[in-house]
Amino acid sequence: MTESYQPSSATEDKSHHREIKSFVMRAGRMTDGQQRGLDQGMPRFGLSLDATAPDFDTVFGRSAPRTLEIGFGMGQSLLEMAAAAPEQDFIGVEVHLPGVGALCSGLLAQNLSNVRVYPCDAVQVLRNCVADASLDRLLLFFPDPWHKAKHNKRRILQPAFAELVRSKLKIGGVLHMATDWAHYAEQMLEVMNEAPGYRNLSDDGSYVPHPPERPVTKFERRGERLGHGVWDLKFAREN
Repeated sequence: MTESYQPSSATEDKSHHREIKSFVMRAGRMTDGQQRGLDQGMPRFGLSLDATAPDFDTVFGRSAPRTLEIGFGMGQSLLEMAAAAPEQDFIGVEVHLPGVGALCSGLLAQNLSNVRVYPCDAVQVLRNCVADASLDRLLLFFPDPWHKAKHNKRRILQPAFAELVRSKLKIGGVLHMATDWAHYAEQMLEVMNEAPGYRNLSDDGSYVPHPPERPVTKFERRGERLGHGVWDLKFAREN
């Protein structure tokens, strides 16, 4: 999934401008298994945009630590995290329908009940569906780096987005990011170090070692073999 973010002011003149979403939709072939995952899994796991935030305690049937992941791709990491922590609840946001289908397939195969899925724009989900101070963690793993300098403004991690996330985290809740683009890692660090109300959880004020709770993806392993670095950042909401 690719992501970018601009505050709502970008849509003031709706006759001339279309709101920039937190993603760019890309076509992808849906396999039979992914389609079955969508057909069978979305009635059970799927959520939709609503005018008011749902009560996730009711949605999950319990009160538990809650994590939201933006852009889970094909869903393997989210599936692994949910299976490893059945005492926690997870909300995944992804617009790439083959990935949504793949995740639903995995959830059904492993009979997991602690995941719900929004096949929607992440910014809209945060604004409309997530109550303030309700998340224990928000995960942003390997967002689109928009590596050309002229496209850097499309990156999802911008000051306004950091503030939106902060409002949804509980006090002490953690924003965990990971990227394999050095320049994006530097921008993430710069934005977050300047964002009010956050504390960097790194001992030296920069990046944290690879956290054991973040699964290593095939994509990441391939990058490591090619000599690519990966940078993890964790920031906790202070106030």
